[in-house]
Amino acid sequence: MELNINGSRHQVDVEPDTPLLWVLRDTLGMTGTKYGCGLAQCGACTVLVDGYATRTCVTPVESVAGSEITTIEAIEQDPIGRKVVDAWVENQVPQCGYCQSGQVMAATSLLKENASPSEDDIAAAMTNLCRCGTYNAISKAVRQAAEA
Repeated sequence: MELNINGSRHQVDVEPDTPLLWVLRDTLGMTGTKYGCGLAQCGACTVLVDGYATRTCVTPVESVAGSEITTIEAIEQDPIGRKVVDAWVENQVPQCGYCQSGQVMAATSLLKENASPSEDDIAAAMTNLCRCGTYNAISKAVRQAAEA
């Protein structure tokens, strides 16, 4: 199976129903995408598939063959992703950092769809869980990235 990840083509020999998360982490060594719950609830495994936030722990790899997949490893190559990362750093969003790659991907997806999100838009899109409770900093960073 061929996957387009971060602008490069990758041939992978995996079962079609293998979750994309395990292909990224175990087969390709892209460990920036994290395993959290395995149930698509926490969002630690979020990447962009054709620009949209996708929870990879429940996404069969066969369903994304032919799609453009972007992981945290390449998010700064995207102009919006770069703004999000800059806002994250400036606002010192991460504490433990475990969920942050998924948070950055979700924020980038939101801003790709809606360049000027309202507070309600941000709350609706940023559903990833953060055990450290950095939600206020996350919201502030999303607003800052939108204004940049």
